[in-house]
Amino acid sequence: MSTQPSPEVTAAPHWRAYGPLDLHPILLHAMEAFNEHGYHGTSVRDIAARVGVTVPALYYHYENKQALLATLLETSMKDVLDRCRAAAAEAGDDPRARFCAMIEAIVLYMAHRKGLAFLDTEIRSLEPANRARYVALRDYLEHMLLDTVRAGTARGVFTTPIPADAVRAVLIMCQGVANWYRTEGPLTAEEIARRHVLLSLGTVGHPS
Repeated sequence: MSTQPSPEVTAAPHWRAYGPLDLHPILLHAMEAFNEHGYHGTSVRDIAARVGVTVPALYYHYENKQALLATLLETSMKDVLDRCRAAAAEAGDDPRARFCAMIEAIVLYMAHRKGLAFLDTEIRSLEPANRARYVALRDYLEHMLLDTVRAGTARGVFTTPIPADAVRAVLIMCQGVANWYRTEGPLTAEEIARRHVLLSLGTVGHPS
């Protein structure tokens, strides 16, 4: 069990702003190890060696390897949720503006926090209780988008006849950015976000 203050990412002054990743060193090195070798390919001893502490010292802060993964995944999802809420609040009541802002927020997160976001592939490694908590957070994000799309279809802003399927398709597309985005690539994170906003509008049937 962690005895440290909340390991969540430090709140950004604005949902588009990203500073250095502020994680406890044990979490930071666990994230790097999980991304490099996978959850099952990483041992607690590996993580302790990266941090430069003994295994008992690591266990003083976190109960086990599962606790590290669960903390990282929940930290990641809570951060992207906070950013989506802020983006939606800034956009106001217009469904199109809210939808665009939330898509932008998600894609920027996937690019700027790809080390955390990529860990979503390890959801299969979560134990049932941890998985349930994480899935609940993911579902909350999905419902935020779905409520916005349904509001847009009711107003004639979006024309998709299958809003739930459209939202799932959009989320899968946006989450994929964490798999392939490279800072040295030809497009910036902001340019990729703008493109994904256009693609997402098309998916929900907006005549943009």
